[in-house]
Amino acid sequence: MTSSSRPSSSGPATVDPFVPLRRDGLSPVPDLAVLRAHEPVRKVEFPFGIGAWIVSDYEHAKAVLGDAAAFSNDFGNLTGAVHGAVSAEQNPGGLGMADPPQHTRLRKLLTPEFTARRLKRLAPHIGEIVDDLLGEMESAGSPADLVRHFAMPLPSLVICELLGVPYPEREAFRKLSGARFDIFGGAGTGLSAIGESLQYMRGLVEAQRRDPGDGLLGRLIRTHGDELDDDELAGLADGVLIGGHETTASMLALGAVALLENPGAATIVRDGDAAAVHDAVEELLRYLSVVQVAFPRFARSDVDIDGQHIEAGDLVLCSLSGANHDAALGDSVDGLNVTRAPTPHLAFGYGIHRCVGSELARMELRIAFPALLRRFPRLRLDAAPADISFHEYSVVFGVDDLPVAW
Repeated sequence: MTSSSRPSSSGPATVDPFVPLRRDGLSPVPDLAVLRAHEPVRKVEFPFGIGAWIVSDYEHAKAVLGDAAAFSNDFGNLTGAVHGAVSAEQNPGGLGMADPPQHTRLRKLLTPEFTARRLKRLAPHIGEIVDDLLGEMESAGSPADLVRHFAMPLPSLVICELLGVPYPEREAFRKLSGARFDIFGGAGTGLSAIGESLQYMRGLVEAQRRDPGDGLLGRLIRTHGDELDDDELAGLADGVLIGGHETTASMLALGAVALLENPGAATIVRDGDAAAVHDAVEELLRYLSVVQVAFPRFARSDVDIDGQHIEAGDLVLCSLSGANHDAALGDSVDGLNVTRAPTPHLAFGYGIHRCVGSELARMELRIAFPALLRRFPRLRLDAAPADISFHEYSVVFGVDDLPVAW
């Protein structure tokens, strides 16, 4: 793997291993930029005695993410690395923590359901959900919590529609993802949430086996039911929840903050044509990078990256927020410029593990942001920036609530 040019001075003597999960407002903390400039591939020590590497620049993050032959995503690596703190029974399944050939087989079955052409059928329904939620928020009156009224329920309802979740179960379904990415909520918190979610998904799969509906699970069962067992289907459904709920909710909330703090950008999104909204959404995805680090990679064998010797079995974490704020992507990338030509950002990852639901997320954002700003042309934040409750040390960056007024 090649080495990029950068200042020759040494980097910081010690590095907080959680620096990729820290923010200064919407922006990555300055420490991450220092790390990227001086030691874009840096060894750190995590809890459980895990020796790990942080990759914080665009060039090397893209190289690691794109090299499935050198780096493994398999969940079994994690169970061994944390010495019993994680068990094989807690494997979330799905695509994110699977290697070829299992990953290749599952993704081949799932990808056709997430093409732009196939998803186009959802656009009118997404528009209806957006309008209904905005109408309910308007009826509730100003001020309101944008997270509770809009950002959280929108992707939940879209995923319910996509999977074929029965209407009476949709509120319970929405709550399944709440604790999935809470790093410091207790070591068992996220793992317990995984177990609860997988248990629900298995029940949903069993129901769809008996009576396949028109949603994603029903179509997979009708078309590939003999090729997929219940655990695989539950894992795929859970992966859709992980990949599409909290991430899109965070983009909706943080995107609203970014736009309301930049009135010129908000005007472009509110009044612009489809091409302008497309470019604005791509810039928001890059700038916010709500998924702060990619799924963990483990070196399959000894490998050198940027002059650093990574041993077989070492954990490698790619900072997506660091990579997406790298000057390699253009000028002034630490700021938001919604007229910027779309960049090859890594907000959805890269390589064989690139988010399979990226087009669905884009569709939701392109529909939701203009509709929000048109329904409430005088929308404003109802809290000082310092009082916004941003998540701390979360893989998915977001907010607990977002007071707005109009």
